[in-house]
This record gives sequence, C-alpha cells and structure tokens, in this order.
Amino acid sequence: MVRHVHMAVYDDLADWEVGYATAHINNGEWQREPGRFKVVTVGATRDAVTSMGGLRITPDIALDELTPAGSAMLILPGAGTWLTGGNAPFAKAARAFLEAGVPVAAICGATGGLAAAGLLDDRRHTSNAREFTEAFGSTGGDLYCDAPAVTDRGLITASGTAPVDFAREVFTALDLYTPGVLASWYKLYGRNDPAGFYELMGAAA
Repeated sequence: MVRHVHMAVYDDLADWEVGYATAHINNGEWQREPGRFKVVTVGATRDAVTSMGGLRITPDIALDELTPAGSAMLILPGAGTWLTGGNAPFAKAARAFLEAGVPVAAICGATGGLAAAGLLDDRRHTSNAREFTEAFGSTGGDLYCDAPAVTDRGLITASGTAPVDFAREVFTALDLYTPGVLASWYKLYGRNDPAGFYELMGAAA
C-alpha cells in the first residue's frame, strides 16, 4: 500500500530546500521498499501557486482535505510568506499531525511559523538562528540546538542552508533506507564524497 508524504505548497515557497527530500522519496532506487511512499502536494486551496524559483505548482489536494490519518508525514518548506505571518493554517495542521503522532518536517521560514504557533516551546529544535525563532515568539530558546537539522518527538527542524541534512532526517523518520544505504547517500550528497556513489551503485546491484 502506497503511503502519502504530504508537502505544503504556497506562493514563494523555497523549492530548493525540499528538493533532495521529495526527489528521493519519489525515486524508489536504494529504498527498503521501493514505491512505498509518494509525495502529494497540498495547498491552501487547489489553486496553483508559484515557488520562489518561478515554478508553477498545482496542488494535488487542498488543506481541508488533509488529515493526519491519511499521511505518513507533513513537510513544510520555507517561504517569505512565513515571515509576514502567512501560512498559519499549515502551522495549525502541523499541530494536529504532531498530536496524532504523525511526523512533521519544517525548514527555514517554516520553523518560524511553528515557533509562532508555540510548537517549538517544548521540543529540541533548530532553525536559521536562535534569534530567528525567538523573534516569532518561541519560549524554547534553551532547547535550541546549533545544528543543521534536529529531530525531537516527531518534529524535524532545519536551517534553510541545510537541505541535505533535512532530507536525511526525513528519510530516517520514514525508515526509507537501511542505515548503510543512508550513510552512503549522505556521504555522496552531504559530504561530496564520490565513494558514496559507488557504494550506492553496489547497493542497487
């Protein structure tokens, strides 16, 4: 049975921040169970949105069609609109997912939106900077971690400059790869070590 990984889409979304995660979720190569997951986009409505990179995206579903029970994870990309208080309905959805025990992954500006919703107050987390989340009202500063990406109790957070580390945390939460394959994947994409490529080719043989 194919499980859906839902990715929020809204105007000005930072498409590069989630590219590693979505591409490799949809690409069954090297996975434990190829084809087990499919990325499904969710917008505030089904109206098309335009990413920061100028890509026009028509959401597969609207936010009012999304439920935690029908999802393996909710991914929240960054966007300039988070900085002005936009996308609050997606932060509300994130709370519902976490309360239902379904993972949420937020990167860059989306971490600010979750901070504004109080979702970082009692979880270890990271972002672009501690001051960034505090500017959105987070009271969990003592739980801020100076790391590219952090997972705590189902919530993945990452800096906008760490899309590969973000993807690695997403893959771990989904149990997408064996530990050995994941280590090789990160060796290639995270450390730019060509040895990881040959290891992955060997795993696919």
